[in-house]
Amino acid sequence: MTTQRSLVAQAGIFKGLHGGMGLASKGMVIAFVVFTALNVEFANSIYSAVRGWIESALNWYYVSVLLISLFVCVYLMFSRFGKIRLGSDDSRPEFSNFSWFAMLFSAGVGIGILFFGIAEPMFYFDNSEPWGYPNNPFADIAGFTQMSEQRAVAAMRVTYFHWGFHAWSLYVIVGLCLAYFGFRKKLPLTLRSALHPVIGDRIYGPVGHAVDLLAVFGTVFGVATSLGLGVSQMAAGLNYLFGIDPGIVTKIVLIAVISAVATLSAVSGVGKGIRIISEWNIWLSIALLAFFLFGGPFKWLMGFFVTTAGDYLWNFIPMGFQTFNDQGAAAWQGGWTIFYWGWWISWAPFVGMFIARISRGRTIREFMLGVMFVPTTIAFFWLCIFGGSAIYLELNAQGGVGTAGIADLVRNWDLPGALYGTIDKVTAVSWLNWIMAALATILLATWFITSSDSGTLVITTMLSMGDDHPPQHFRIVWGLGEGLVAAILLLAGGLLALQTASIAAALPVSVVLLLMTYGILKSLHEDPSEVKAPSGERAADGTRMAQELHA
Repeated sequence: MTTQRSLVAQAGIFKGLHGGMGLASKGMVIAFVVFTALNVEFANSIYSAVRGWIESALNWYYVSVLLISLFVCVYLMFSRFGKIRLGSDDSRPEFSNFSWFAMLFSAGVGIGILFFGIAEPMFYFDNSEPWGYPNNPFADIAGFTQMSEQRAVAAMRVTYFHWGFHAWSLYVIVGLCLAYFGFRKKLPLTLRSALHPVIGDRIYGPVGHAVDLLAVFGTVFGVATSLGLGVSQMAAGLNYLFGIDPGIVTKIVLIAVISAVATLSAVSGVGKGIRIISEWNIWLSIALLAFFLFGGPFKWLMGFFVTTAGDYLWNFIPMGFQTFNDQGAAAWQGGWTIFYWGWWISWAPFVGMFIARISRGRTIREFMLGVMFVPTTIAFFWLCIFGGSAIYLELNAQGGVGTAGIADLVRNWDLPGALYGTIDKVTAVSWLNWIMAALATILLATWFITSSDSGTLVITTMLSMGDDHPPQHFRIVWGLGEGLVAAILLLAGGLLALQTASIAAALPVSVVLLLMTYGILKSLHEDPSEVKAPSGERAADGTRMAQELHA
């Protein structure tokens, strides 16, 4: 009989991990890095061809996956299963609501909305079409072709759409499945366990190994590419603050420092380093938001938030069904919406696993409401204040609409410069702007640290077959390894190529996600786990109880 314990090495260099998975995961990472770094152009042509085919031929499929995920979330949120706890009936949450929300936000969107918070709304607000397709087909269809307040509202609608309920529904589904089967059914806290209602004990064989390796792939390369690309913004910040050359040496040093701190945080565990840094992120983010809000047009921004939030709520369902056939609009959708859906899908195993890890003891309804609505509401407010500040500056530029310089930075794809260019114009007090630019640079680093340490913990948890506290020396290996991958690919010029590969890998992940969705629905309907099966017996859905698993 295969059990969780029998799959984990009890001695040797892989003690505490699944030996085969440990070797396979390292071999997979090395192979992809070497293949990409040796011939970046050739590798990028392959990855881009796959991604291009997905974006053009399977846009309807990705749109459908997100719709299914969203509607299943809404159903479960208000179903009779909402009162079931993710754990035993007497279990209670491990973390306070504030700590829980802070870690949810840090793992899920923190660094992304800091990086894109100004650039993305500004791109949709612009009408110059620098990439050969419309900047915002939704605004164009509505007749808002000029850079006006109406187009600004439409720009925020699309931004919210890409960071809103559809995207977070993926994290909710994956996190719920892992927490339910891991804490309620006592299966290993790994992606494979969510497939137990579908394939039974075969989750302990090659199929289960392949599913977990796919999750490891997405986590390693998702974190590595984000780290490698994100240090460009930190380097731009150091250049703005101190005149430091934002070249390759600065970026490598930044990667080394961030990886070292993130590894120490991962070694300390969820309850210490990850929780503490996540909470500090929230307080520092509040300070930066206050700068934009009170240093800029407070009344206009608050009104803009109310207007744009209402506009999103009115339109997000029909937007979720939209597929474009016009060549220009279809190119935009592939480059933005389908890119985002692929990126969110590829990150779902990583973020979902971490969300599950910090959500033991909460009810299904509490979990779904908290994960779905709290991070998205914070993200919407953040995006509106950051993006709205830049849009306001362009709307009220002395030389006319669109002449403030921020739109020009985005047209030239200087996304790091867009953040600091906006901060520099928020107030006329240069020293205050400088301090806030420094704060933004610190936040970029700490958000990356929380993403990296969360990723390290997720990887080692999966390789240890769901151990909540995987061996510390393997956390060190994988934590430093993520930074090494980012540094090598940065030096070789292959980060964008590997980012494209990660997006392409979202296709098989999406199939696993659909099977997980079916599995959780099947298991909940057949056995809501309100009565435990006696020792040695199976629940109605086929899962073993804790007594047999750990015998």
